[in-house]
Amino acid sequence: MATNKVTTNVIDMSGNTGGLVWTQGTTAQRPAGVAGDLRLNTDDSRLEFYNGTDWKRLSETAGTPTPDFQADFLVLAGGGGGGCANGAGGGGAGGLRTSYGSTSGGGSSAESILNMNLATNYTVTVGAGGSAPFGAGAGASGNNGGDSVFSTITSLGGGGGAHETNTSKSGGCGGGAGTLNVNSPVAGGAGTAGQGFAGGSGDFTGSVRHGGGGGGTSAVGEDGRTSNSNGGAGLAVSITGSSVTYGGGGGGNGNTSGSGAPGAGGGGNGYQYPVTNSTATAGTTNLGGGGGGGAYQQTGGAGGSGVVIVRYPNTVTISVGAGLTSSTTTVGSDKVTTFTAGSDTVSFS
Repeated sequence: MATNKVTTNVIDMSGNTGGLVWTQGTTAQRPAGVAGDLRLNTDDSRLEFYNGTDWKRLSETAGTPTPDFQADFLVLAGGGGGGCANGAGGGGAGGLRTSYGSTSGGGSSAESILNMNLATNYTVTVGAGGSAPFGAGAGASGNNGGDSVFSTITSLGGGGGAHETNTSKSGGCGGGAGTLNVNSPVAGGAGTAGQGFAGGSGDFTGSVRHGGGGGGTSAVGEDGRTSNSNGGAGLAVSITGSSVTYGGGGGGNGNTSGSGAPGAGGGGNGYQYPVTNSTATAGTTNLGGGGGGGAYQQTGGAGGSGVVIVRYPNTVTISVGAGLTSSTTTVGSDKVTTFTAGSDTVSFS
């Protein structure tokens, strides 16, 4: 190996294509060392240097693999269940994150497309809808929906609708508020930035109770009022090749005439007082809608389950784990795989 000593005390080996062989040996063979000494430790095949006090390993980081292809995604979590009480809130829709189109949940811009690699396992989980338990007396709040996951993307389950003496629940989209205090509106549950909006407030004025509508992926839930408290609207996305609206909030309940209507995109109806045998309805399966708010000793609607959708080049083949329910279609030069239930891993070849 030719070397050229230059006046700046630098050894110039730029004209060579070989490697520089360092002194090497085991940990037990380390010399006393002078600050700046460099050697290869043959016990662990790592370079180490002497800092004047101790021998230290040189820092190593794993290289980022070059992506084999890119994939668009839509990850929608399960909606929250509606509350159960006079003036109960509607459930918030599941949070929505997507790279397809121009807009994602919560009014944010669409996210970056994912870089993907072949022969690599990626986690997929489809969030279940939150349940809406029956509650006597002051009632019961709906449960939050389950989170949905694809690879590094996680969307949070919608917040459950509150009952009349409970505070609001946050989530991907916030649950509608109950009617906690007389003449003092209660704020709805918070949504999550980049996923969904807050639920509407609840109100108790005199003898009139109205729960707030659950938040949606593209709009806040309406505040409780004497006519209705509608769920927030969902977001329309065309990742499957057709426009579908995902993540509508559940309508709130009132104890006077009228109730909250569901937000577009799978939200449930609030209990329609004083309609005999009326029931709050559930959010729509795989649209992540919030459940409608129930009434006194009337169960609220359960949240709708979420969905995970992946769009990738049709030259790629997907292998799906047994724990997932899915279907694959071809749209132009792409394949679109829709996961409707379960949790497992997938890989591509």
